[in-house]
Amino acid sequence: MTELTGAVAQPSPSLSFSLKPLMFETFVCSMAMMAFVALAGPIARVIGLDPWHVGTAVTIAGIGWMIMARIWGVASDRRGRRPILLFGLSGFVVSYALLALFIDSALRGALSPALAFAGLILGRGLAGLFYAAVPSTSAALVADHVAPDKRAAAMAGLGAASAAGLVVGPGLAGLIGSYSLRLPLYGTAILPALALIVLWQALPRDVAVAPRDSAPLKLSDGRLRRPMLLAFSAMFSVSIAQITVGFFALDRLHLPPAQAAWTSGIALATVGVALIGAQLALRALGWAPARFIRLGMIIGAIGFGSVIFASTATLLWLGYAVAAFGMGWVFPSVSATAANAVEPHEQGATAGTVAAAQGLGVVLGPIAGTTLYTIDNGAPYAVVALLLLLVGLWSNCLPERSPGS
Repeated sequence: MTELTGAVAQPSPSLSFSLKPLMFETFVCSMAMMAFVALAGPIARVIGLDPWHVGTAVTIAGIGWMIMARIWGVASDRRGRRPILLFGLSGFVVSYALLALFIDSALRGALSPALAFAGLILGRGLAGLFYAAVPSTSAALVADHVAPDKRAAAMAGLGAASAAGLVVGPGLAGLIGSYSLRLPLYGTAILPALALIVLWQALPRDVAVAPRDSAPLKLSDGRLRRPMLLAFSAMFSVSIAQITVGFFALDRLHLPPAQAAWTSGIALATVGVALIGAQLALRALGWAPARFIRLGMIIGAIGFGSVIFASTATLLWLGYAVAAFGMGWVFPSVSATAANAVEPHEQGATAGTVAAAQGLGVVLGPIAGTTLYTIDNGAPYAVVALLLLLVGLWSNCLPERSPGS
């Protein structure tokens, strides 16, 4: 390991760097997080909780992610990517395992509903706090070791892994959950532990990249304003679509509750598949991030806007698939744009800032979506389509070529 002295070792693009361990870690962590969301309703019914209890627990995790993402990113600049990523993932493994044990006790009737609710809040909150280190530090690692003109493709690899977890997590939880609500939680708790072992062996032994006397990158830094707005807009829109799809199936498609749940589940699974396809296409096309952002926002606007006119489940699924394809181009390209705008010793803070902006979208999206839905069941999709279209057209002022390309 290189010793850190007055001069700071600057990471450089490396041919030996492998994305596969980070993709595995991203996949299993995403699967674990989404498996819980898929089981939350049935678990709440068994232990005597109301839907708002579950919604609050899910939101708490998003708040923890938003608060800690930037803190973990700055820490990785100062202490190195490896120790921060391993520490954050270790915390996630422990907190998720404890949450699974706690829910198991609640399902056995050993806890009152009030205590069960408190435990869910604490468990999900801790999981969100530690999980925030995973995407922030992973993105910084990619920026450290991948050349600027190839960062969008590398980020898309992580995005495809996350999308795969989005599809597999709920599907596996639903399949096993029909036999036992406990088994999916324990199963998905084991997988992040396996990822921790893999990363312990595979992560490069790096050094801190930020000079000791340097000030952390400010939230107000002009280089990050555009990526932050893009990241927030994209995640805000996706969160609105996630929270409203079930209600839309009930009220606009006039489906009974059981069929509406199935229809909305298929829509979200379609989102995962479309995200994977989009990010694989991104890796193959190799365009500049600015072009992917511009086209992705416009495609997303078309997809979400078409949902307003959906009169069948098939049209709903198609609209969500088109929108997700566009978003699959946006997310990794925004991360690459942010990484290309800053210096090597600022990559962790930058990745954390972008993740925090996405976390804010996760927190505010469901509130805005449900509020708009009370006005009209098509209003959330109209607002999202307009937002994405405006942001997509505004992004025309982004440079077509990335630094270093």
